[in-house]
Amino acid sequence: MDIPLICNDSALTQKAKILRQKWGFLSTQNDHFQLHLLPEYLALEQKDDPQQGLVFVDFVSGSVAHRRKFGGGKGQAIAKAIGLKPGVQVDVIDATAGLGRDAFVLASLGCNVTMIERSPVAAALLEDGLERAYLNLEIGVWMKQRMKLHFGSANEYLQTQQTDVVYLDPMFPHKKKSALVKKEMRVFQGVVGEDLDADSLLEVALNAARYRVVVKRPDYAPFLNDKKPTMSIKTKKNRFDVYVKQAIPQHKS
Repeated sequence: MDIPLICNDSALTQKAKILRQKWGFLSTQNDHFQLHLLPEYLALEQKDDPQQGLVFVDFVSGSVAHRRKFGGGKGQAIAKAIGLKPGVQVDVIDATAGLGRDAFVLASLGCNVTMIERSPVAAALLEDGLERAYLNLEIGVWMKQRMKLHFGSANEYLQTQQTDVVYLDPMFPHKKKSALVKKEMRVFQGVVGEDLDADSLLEVALNAARYRVVVKRPDYAPFLNDKKPTMSIKTKKNRFDVYVKQAIPQHKS
């Protein structure tokens, strides 16, 4: 999908030009989606439904900051699914990064996270969010150490890597009447679309992971590739299907 990048701030004209060249964004408008380069952030807008509001990546404030401070730490379901242990730093590849929220939770809990994203729109939004977070006095130092972005195919990337844990959260069709789908995710999914190759990605992930693969699914979704996990950890809206290869050692070498 061809997405235009709109910039009405003359001070940002050069940056807009660089972003268009890097990601292949257009300079002319269309009727459905567009990106806005603003002084505060890069944001995505669904033009034919302006009530949805702007979508952007913010690792510093808002809901992600609240979760980092009050979300339950390593008692959270995602931390249990990943297998976090005191004093053990786990390397994670988030192969379907999206807006980066789960990756940020894992990084805030001490994991080294490489986010993989193949959508130019999603990758540009993530990069913008990372650049702002790296400059933040409160979280910038450990963000630089623990959160990285790779733009490209997760399938290809995982075939060349070994890591402790691979995390998958592929796009899945939501129930039409579900009130659980946040507005911004509807906008985001409209641009990025479904992960139609998610089933095949599971086997690639299992080959790349030393210890386990974790797959986040809506509670009503089938197992990825119809493969039964070692265990599932359920939350109110979702579940984490965990495929264990071997135990994470107490002291990694």
